[in-house]
Amino acid sequence: MLELAPLADPFPRGIAHYLIGGLFIGLGVATIYLGTGIIAGASTFLESTLSYVSSVERFQRYRPSRDWRVVFTVGIVLGAGLYALVFAREVFVTDVQPWRLALGGVLIGIGTRVGKGCTSGHGVCGIGSLSGTSVANVATFMLIAIGTALFVGTMGVSP
Repeated sequence: MLELAPLADPFPRGIAHYLIGGLFIGLGVATIYLGTGIIAGASTFLESTLSYVSSVERFQRYRPSRDWRVVFTVGIVLGAGLYALVFAREVFVTDVQPWRLALGGVLIGIGTRVGKGCTSGHGVCGIGSLSGTSVANVATFMLIAIGTALFVGTMGVSP
């Protein structure tokens, strides 16, 4: 049996929910790939959704796959909500100001378009398929995130 006791300190709430979540994510992206031949990723959600209301060519290229992309992205949100309703012992609340959350969301959106994908596309599918581009992108995501967190922390900025 796999000994998980050394993981107790970094994961005081246990690792079972991470393992279950990882299995669901893996099952989801495998199902999408096997069913469509397309790597799953949430960063194209906005462009694929805009294909419903815009005739711009950039958005129309997602027309054949827009329905499952919407279902995929809505499923991410609903899955998190369902987990919170069923398993969460407490309500998650943040002290971060709404403008900071909005600015962070915009910057992440820009980054996913510039990086040609997001953590679900590059991090889960790309790394899983040993894509060199995805390995480089995920390394960049992580280095920038860690560097930003360290910088902001040393500057004394808090929520």
